Parts: sequence; C-alpha cells; structure tokens
Amino acid sequence: MNKKLIALAVAAASISSVATAAEVYSDETSSLAVGGRFEARAVMADNDLGDSKVSDASRVRLNIAGKTDITDTVYALGFYEAEYTDGNDVNHRHINAGIGGDFGQVRYGKTDGSLGMITDMTDIMSYHGNEAGNKIAAADRVGNNLAYVGSFDIMGDNLTVKANYVFDDSETKSFDNNGYSIGGIYALDMGLAFGAGYGEQEGQDGQDKTGKQAFGGLSYTFGDIYVAGLYQDSRNTVVGGELIAESTGYEFAAAYTYGKTVFVATYNYLEDSKASGSDSDLKDSVAIDATHYFNKNFRTYASYKFNMLDKKDVGNAAASDEFVLGARYDF
Repeated sequence: MNKKLIALAVAAASISSVATAAEVYSDETSSLAVGGRFEARAVMADNDLGDSKVSDASRVRLNIAGKTDITDTVYALGFYEAEYTDGNDVNHRHINAGIGGDFGQVRYGKTDGSLGMITDMTDIMSYHGNEAGNKIAAADRVGNNLAYVGSFDIMGDNLTVKANYVFDDSETKSFDNNGYSIGGIYALDMGLAFGAGYGEQEGQDGQDKTGKQAFGGLSYTFGDIYVAGLYQDSRNTVVGGELIAESTGYEFAAAYTYGKTVFVATYNYLEDSKASGSDSDLKDSVAIDATHYFNKNFRTYASYKFNMLDKKDVGNAAASDEFVLGARYDF
C-alpha cells in the first residue's frame, strides 16, 4: 500500500482493527472485510464516597467495510462499526458510504469530523489522555455529516486535508445545530509533522450558542521515540456537562518503543479562560501507560492517571486518580 492510501486509510474513518480486518468476500471488482476487537478493561478508582472501587469498562466492537470498483480510478465504499458495553445499548459509531479515487474520499452518514486527526497527534494512550482535546460535535464523530479527505504527495512529503459539514436537524430541536470543521496535516519525510484545524457548531449544550474551536498540533518521530504537542482555543464548548464561554488548553505526549512494548506519558491541561482563581481549571492530569504487543492481534496494557484537580473544579466531583488494566484482542 503506498503512502497516499495509508494516509487516506488513517484519516478517513478511524477504523478499528483495520490492520487485522479479514477479507470475507472478494471478486474481480468488489470486496468485503470484517474486523473489530474484544477489550477487557478493569478501572480502579475512588467513588463519590472516597471508597476504592473496581468498575468493568469492557467493550466489544464490530466493523464491516465494503469496496467496489466503478472505473479504473473510481470506487465506491461503505463502512459500519458498532460498539457494545455491558448493560448499555449498542453504539452505532459509524454508518456511512461514499466514493473515492485519486481525488480522495467523500462520505456521507455518521462519520468522523475533521479535527480528530489533529487530536490524534497526542491521543496515543491505550486508555487515558485526550482530556484537553475535547471536540465540538461537528468536528468529532456525528451523523448527517458530509465529509471529504484527501492525501497528496508533495516532493516526497505528504499533505492530508479533511473537511466536513453537518446539516441542521432543527426540526427536532428548538435551535439550529449545523456545523463544520476543516483540518490539515503536513508530514515531512524526516519525521516532523504540522497540523491545524478549525470548527464551528451551532446549538451548544441545548442553547442557541455557537461553539468555535481552533487546534494546532506538532509531532516528531525519531527512531523509537515519538513526541507531540496539541493546543486548542475554544468558545462556547461543553466541559464536564457545563457550557464554558472561553477555554484554552494543551496536551503533551511522548512515547518510547522498546521491543514489543510501548511506554507513553501525557500531560493535559484545560482552563476556563474567563474565570479567575484555582477553580478555573477544567482538566489537569498526568497519565502514564505501558502496552505490550504479543502480536498484531493481542496486547495488554496498564495505565495510571494522576488527577491534579480539586473537587471544586468543574465536572470533577470525585477528583481521584485512576488505574486501568486492559487486554485487547483485534480481529
């Protein structure tokens, strides 16, 4: 698979277990692949009473991807992914179809927005992280969404661009909630990558407020070492169930691969820019994890988050540290 197709596969759909999906049908023009994961996760943290508790956060995902050639250069595609956790309804994460070719891919349905590929630069942990990268709905995974992704080689480097528009469904609400987002990542062949994106969303938190977000990202890969940083500046976004008029934040991530084990550390900070005093902090944490890959199908991991917020901070009534043990089988 060439660099352009790899970039499209990564940016287009956040497809779970794409590396291990099994092709179950193929003829001269069409193919169908099935993949997913079984993931056992034990979360250990204090409850609201301060007592230590173990919670089961296990989940299973199933995805189906179809592709058929229309011409020598144009193809049609479809993708579905569902997630189930014990005691909850099935979460239909992706339901979309579209066309692709040398121009990129166009999809419609429930699919990813355009800022996820920017937050993915630091969202590299097996469980924790990405607390400072909360995205508005139009920039995240949402339905009624028309999305485009394209990947272009530029003198040996790669430029990936994404754009999407979420159509208004105010017939079921008392306010507009249409939105859009756009983003791009320019990756140099020497391991340095730059990313930037912007998004807007109407109707934040049940109110007629326009959410706005600007993201910037930077990453560098050198052998077995990876480092990255993320910055965001937002208006009228929801954090911890509350509408925050202005917020700024950043996340730093570092990873080191040693044989089949990957060690990762991140720092997340998000603050209410209009508030004053210690209660302006929305997110403040350090997380570390280690993931061991037995093979391409099976991994285990341990992840610990040091929560540095106070109980009075927004959306953080418990303010406890958290330890997670996980085992994941991809198919």
